Amino acid sequence: IQQREDLLRDAVALVPRILLRMAIDGKPCEVFAGFRGDSLSLYFDGDPVYHFNADGELRRAFVDDRLIKAERRRLVFMKRRQGVDETALERQLPDDVAEQALLTAMHRRLEQLRAAIAKGQYEVAGEAPSNGEALPRLAAWLDSQLDITIAASPRVT
Repeated sequence: IQQREDLLRDAVALVPRILLRMAIDGKPCEVFAGFRGDSLSLYFDGDPVYHFNADGELRRAFVDDRLIKAERRRLVFMKRRQGVDETALERQLPDDVAEQALLTAMHRRLEQLRAAIAKGQYEVAGEAPSNGEALPRLAAWLDSQLDITIAASPRVT
């Protein structure tokens, strides 16, 4: 919970941003959403986390303690390897089944988020700025993104 409160306070590059409480997969969940321009970042508790570019394409994720990035419209899992003097990131290409499973789970969560907002089944735990623009913007983004694809690059633009 403290991590989400810190995001609400500290993620100043994300404007607007909002913290919602609702049920996802039948369990209580805090969902943080923030926009940088037209790019969206979504945090479902601390894991999973999804980052989308301005075209609504998945560019980065953090799922099951794995860093994931988009590369040439495929997902690449990044694994930390601790060396003697440094930590290195090792690339692992998932097979098609693992990639599709990750995308299916993401789409399921996004649909649950969209439905909860549409039905008013949420509590606003915080918003910055407090002008009420974050929720309608998030709802509009979710309504417009029916089939999210993988970005060509992990970059925001």
